[in-house]
Amino acid sequence: MKIKFILPALTEAKSPYWRPIKYSLFPPLGLATLAAYTNDTDECWIEDEHVMEVNLNDDPDMVIIQVYITNAFRAYEIADHYRSRGVFVCLGGLHVSSLPEEAAPHADVIFIGPGEETFPQFLKDYAKNQHQKKYFSAKRTLTGVPPIRRDLIQRKLYLVPNSIVVTRGCPHHCTFCYKDAFFEGGKGFYVQEVDDALAEIDRLPGKHLYFLDDHLLGHTRFARALFDGMKGMGRLFQSAATIDSILRGDLIEKAAEAGLRSLFVGFETLSPENLIQSNKRQNLKRDYTEAINRLHSLGIMINGSFVFGLDHDDPDVFKRTVDWSVQHGITTATFHILTPYPGTALFKQMESQDRILHRQWDLYDTREVVYKTKGLSARQLKEGYDWSYKSFYSWSNIAKASLQHDQLKHQVKHFTYAGGWKKFETLWNFMIKSRRLNNMRPLLEAILSKVRTSDHRSVELTQSVEGQLS
Repeated sequence: MKIKFILPALTEAKSPYWRPIKYSLFPPLGLATLAAYTNDTDECWIEDEHVMEVNLNDDPDMVIIQVYITNAFRAYEIADHYRSRGVFVCLGGLHVSSLPEEAAPHADVIFIGPGEETFPQFLKDYAKNQHQKKYFSAKRTLTGVPPIRRDLIQRKLYLVPNSIVVTRGCPHHCTFCYKDAFFEGGKGFYVQEVDDALAEIDRLPGKHLYFLDDHLLGHTRFARALFDGMKGMGRLFQSAATIDSILRGDLIEKAAEAGLRSLFVGFETLSPENLIQSNKRQNLKRDYTEAINRLHSLGIMINGSFVFGLDHDDPDVFKRTVDWSVQHGITTATFHILTPYPGTALFKQMESQDRILHRQWDLYDTREVVYKTKGLSARQLKEGYDWSYKSFYSWSNIAKASLQHDQLKHQVKHFTYAGGWKKFETLWNFMIKSRRLNNMRPLLEAILSKVRTSDHRSVELTQSVEGQLS
C-alpha cells in the first residue's frame, strides 16, 4: 500500500511575517512516529509543506494529514482533493481533537488525541475492512513505541534535523494552552522508558539535539535518569521547561552537565493577576530573576515566552516587558497575542462571555487579535505586539542585553546568537533556497557550545565562531 503523510503549511508560514528559517528549524515528528507502525511492504513518504511543495498529482492509496488550527482550511482542501479522486483520507492532530465534528466531513477516518494507540489499531481494522469512522486515544503509554521513521525525513532541509520527543503533554494546565484538548480524556503527561529514550538519542548522528517536549523537566525522576544517561555522550541540546522546574533541586544542573545550552521558558507575564487568570500557578511566587541567574551561571541561553492581551494588561505592558527582558539578559524572546484556541478553558470562558470575534482559524496565529479585549483596545494590542518585536530585536537592545552578562565570552555568545537569529534574514533565506541550510549547523553548534569560565580563555567563543565563518 502507498501511504502519504502530509503536514500542510501553517497559514502564518505563508504570510508577510513569514520567516522561512523559523519553519525550517527542525522536522516535526508526529507523522514520522505514525509511519513507524506501517508494514515493511508499505511505501511511505512524508511531505512537509513548510520546506517542500506538496504534490497533489500523485496516486497514493491512503493519505494521513496532520491538522493544526492555522493549517486547518488548507488541510481540509487537500483532504477534499484526494477524496474526490477516491483516495482514503485520515485526519488527526490538535485541531481535529479540538473540533472533531468540524473535521469529520473531510475525512474517512479521524483520530482524537495521541496516535500511538489508535493508529496501529486502525491499520489492523483497515486491513480487515472493519475500520471505524472515529478513533479515540484512552490508554496513554510510550512503552514499546517503535523507532521513529527517520529515513522518511529529508534531513538536509532542516537546520537541526535531530529533533526528538521523549515525553507527551505537560503536567500543568494553563487556560490558554492548545495541548489540553489533545490530551483530554486520558493521561495528560507521560514519559518514555529511559532506556528507550537513550536508545533513540544514540541513533542520532552528530551532536546537536532539539527536544520538542513541552516540558522536558516535568517528570523529575525521568529527567534525572535521562540526563545521567546522556552525560558523557558529548551532546548539546535545546529544550523547554518551566520556572518552578529550574528552581527545583539540582535538576537544571544535571541538564547542563548533559549538554543543555538553550532553554525555552514560559514567563508569559510579569503580572501575578494575569498568572492567576491563566491558571499558570507554577509561576506564582517564583523568583524569575533567581531562575534567570541560575540559567546564566550554567551557560544556558534563554528564549523567553510572553503573552500580551491578558485582562490585567495595560498600555505600558509592552515597554515594561521588553525593558525587563533586556535588563535580565534574555537572549531571544517570543511574543504572542493571547489567542483563545478551541478546546481550551480560555475559549470556553470567552465564548460564554461573547468575546470570540470570529472563527477564521487562519487568523488564530498569535499575531492577530481574535477576541474582545479588556484594558487594551485591539489596535493597542496589535501595535504593541509589533513594537515589542521590533524594539527587543533592535541592535541597541541586543547589545544592552548582551552586556548584562558578567563575562565577555557570554556577552559575545548572546550577541552572536540573538543577532544571527533575527538580523540576517537574507542569509538564512539564501541558505534555505540553495538547499545548504545544514551548512550553517556547525556555526550554530559553535555558538551553543559550552564555554570555559576561566578568564584567560575569554576569547574562546569568539575564536570558535570566527573559525566557523572563515
